[in-house]
Amino acid sequence: MIRPALLAAALIASLAVPAAAQPAPVPAADWGTPAVPASAWPGTIALEVDATDTARRMFRVRQRIPVQAGPLTLLFPKWIPGKHRPDGPIHKLAGLRITANGQPLAWTRDPNEVFAFMLDVPAGVSMIEVAFDMLTPTAPDQGRVVMTRDLLNLQWGTVLLYPANTAADQLRYAPILTLPTGWQAGSALELQARTGDTLRYAEVDLETLQDSPVFAGRHHRRFELDPGASRPVHLDVFADSPRYLAASDAQLRKHRELVEQAYTLFRSQHFDRYDFLFSLSNHLGGIGLEHHRSSENGLPPGYFTDWDAQPAGRDLLAHEFVHSWNGKFRRPDGLATPNFQVPMRDELLWVYEGQTQYWGMVLAARSGLWTRDEAMGALALVASTYTVDRPGFAWRNLQDTTHDPIIAARRPQAARSHQLSEDYYNAGALLWLAVDAELRDRSRGRRSLDDFAARFFGMDDGQWQVRPYDFDDVVATLDDVVRHDWASFLRERLDANAPPLDGLPASGWRLAYRDTPTPYHKAVQAQRQIADHTASIGLVLSAKDNLVSAVRWDGPAFDAGVTQGSTLLAVNGYAADPIVLEDAIRAAQTDGSAIELLVRHGEVIRTATLDYRDGPKYPVLERLPGTADRLSDILEAR
Repeated sequence: MIRPALLAAALIASLAVPAAAQPAPVPAADWGTPAVPASAWPGTIALEVDATDTARRMFRVRQRIPVQAGPLTLLFPKWIPGKHRPDGPIHKLAGLRITANGQPLAWTRDPNEVFAFMLDVPAGVSMIEVAFDMLTPTAPDQGRVVMTRDLLNLQWGTVLLYPANTAADQLRYAPILTLPTGWQAGSALELQARTGDTLRYAEVDLETLQDSPVFAGRHHRRFELDPGASRPVHLDVFADSPRYLAASDAQLRKHRELVEQAYTLFRSQHFDRYDFLFSLSNHLGGIGLEHHRSSENGLPPGYFTDWDAQPAGRDLLAHEFVHSWNGKFRRPDGLATPNFQVPMRDELLWVYEGQTQYWGMVLAARSGLWTRDEAMGALALVASTYTVDRPGFAWRNLQDTTHDPIIAARRPQAARSHQLSEDYYNAGALLWLAVDAELRDRSRGRRSLDDFAARFFGMDDGQWQVRPYDFDDVVATLDDVVRHDWASFLRERLDANAPPLDGLPASGWRLAYRDTPTPYHKAVQAQRQIADHTASIGLVLSAKDNLVSAVRWDGPAFDAGVTQGSTLLAVNGYAADPIVLEDAIRAAQTDGSAIELLVRHGEVIRTATLDYRDGPKYPVLERLPGTADRLSDILEAR
């Protein structure tokens, strides 16, 4: 047996290419440009993925690609739909070997585009074989964990190469997946046959394949959410343990109601079936990623078993389901790219994600996944965030945050409240609340954003073909619902150096603060193991280790020199914990004393004195007297 290290050395030696033989670099942008006119790749690409090595957490990949003699470039997907950024995990690809008729073919990487592998196909060769390993994270600090002893999440776009200069829908793939013994799987792909633990899926184009991930695991239950329907909807749940699969009838009714409420809203279905792929795990990384006929969803394991204690996240399935209409069927033209190398433009994410965030919250309430009070508590937290905790709007605007997936790529930030980060989600939801209220006001209650949703996303019932849109299309549809200068209405809020907060009072409610958290806010703090004092002293404390996880820019803690990443050691001379900190905030309001925090940041230990005496502040929504209660109607089941 050849040891792995020696085998790797032999492979590296076999792939070495003399400098004189290397193909000339090609400008990076050229690799992604499909041929015009578009033509199908000659033949089907066989793709076999072995997912049985859960101990080493790797996918072993084998491809057979029909080719013609001459120069060939193979691409690893770079711009991943739904992530809005060049996020393909090329750094996790290892052991690449390309052969023809059993003989290795030399390849070299394009230095201008490191996702491109260039080679020359010899005369007489009509098929090449590609093999590599996808080394997924073995610990969270390496990235999202996608494989554990009991679960896996396979995204096909991370385990394949595809020919350059070809549109994704012109490439045909025949996918085969081998699972650990006895595991079950869920996917929007059509399963043609299962032989033992090897699953053979129906041939599909690359666009559909990338858009159809697989969840698999040892512990699985499937629930029908639209029983007897010609277009079935499944909830495929995979968990760390069988105990977490125990969904009650009442809980399942809420999920079935989610489907019905979405159909009522959009008056259409753009799929032949839909699969909620849902992991309940402390070990597999959490996720929320949309697809046309499925979604990847991952939450902690107590989703069903600790239902009342874990309201945060119960809008996740609603959000991702909405994306089947908003983001997948109707897609901003800058995101409707022909393949995964053409750069995306994110300027309409305030529609793609912002309106989806709005409908996710609304449908969670309409379906009963949230109670009305939970929905109001969640909205209060959003409104408070943009009232006290986003001073960064003084130098940025909502429109500019749509570039954050590319600018920041969700890397950790030192001061999110000042830098801003993807605020097109929740600030975008507030924008659409303002639009909804304006539609209702101008039509005297006869029209609403529901009408926009039905017209904009509900066209062509049963069709899957992507329908791109631009800003003018959004404006035209709003104008078709209710005549108004919607272009100015939207631009005033998108381009302003202030968040769009006018929708809440226009809906009959206002943000207020009390000295105790709402039940929803209290549950969120317990679920996330934090003490949230954002609206008072301006910090969030981890209840596990007293780590300061967030500091509000220009808040009392910030002014006293407390920074994110500090550890709170003591409060007013007493060993720190969340209760001691809460008591100190209350005491300062009563006796007028300052709050003294002993904090450690790195090697420095110092005292920070907070000049704050207004007591605890937790956000809540209150009715505005003498106004129409539009918000309650928005949240009411249809």
